[in-house]
Amino acid sequence: MPLSHHPLVSEFPEYKDKIHQLKMENNHFHQLMEKYDELDKQIFRIEDGSEPTDDAYVEQLKKERLALKDDILRSLKAN
Repeated sequence: MPLSHHPLVSEFPEYKDKIHQLKMENNHFHQLMEKYDELDKQIFRIEDGSEPTDDAYVEQLKKERLALKDDILRSLKAN
């Protein structure tokens, strides 16, 4: 399976404009996005072998990313 990043606009293409709007207008949403992007990049580096670690840590990071993604979706639906 090829490795890929999971940018929010690809995960939620129907919310592309709203993601941009909230990123610019809502500081909390902006912070959620930055944390999500940071985790996504870290997971990618681990999976491509650039940043070695154990499987349990990667799974923890993926769970954190998923929780952030859920928070972001709730924000998108609420606004």
